[in-house]
Amino acid sequence: MTKMNEVLNQWLRDAHAMEQQAILMLNRQVDRLEHYPELRARMEQHIDETKSQRARLEKCLEARGTSPSAVKDVVGQTAALLQSLGGVVAGDEVVKGLLGSYVFEQMEICSYRILKSAAEMAGDPTTALMCEEICREEEAMADWLAEHEPKLVQAYLTRAAASLDEAKR
Repeated sequence: MTKMNEVLNQWLRDAHAMEQQAILMLNRQVDRLEHYPELRARMEQHIDETKSQRARLEKCLEARGTSPSAVKDVVGQTAALLQSLGGVVAGDEVVKGLLGSYVFEQMEICSYRILKSAAEMAGDPTTALMCEEICREEEAMADWLAEHEPKLVQAYLTRAAASLDEAKR
């Protein structure tokens, strides 16, 4: 059981770093979204959810007698920074951001499902419940992105066809 708990703690630290990365990535996207107010508003809402998720993970790690990994958090933030820099040079930044966000949400969903299973195996129902709750939040964001994708792509293509600079972001 000790090894199982060590692995669970490691994965929870990974999840914390993932949420740190998400916050930076979402903030960078929101800062650059000028002409897509509905997307911007939903991303701002998800930033608040993500900060809450990070805080819940911190409490969970503390309750399990450990803490987040500063190294993993820095690596996650560096990855988010590099990703956001790539978006700046893309002519279709909003569409690339939509794609990246959807893929990231799917990774988070899978991560929390894995964490829930691991917590159940380790006999930690509190952590399992937290992971299930966070997973539902990530699923809701992924669903929102999928539902709004056609409208956002159409708005981008309409603006781009009219050679409007605002299409990009």
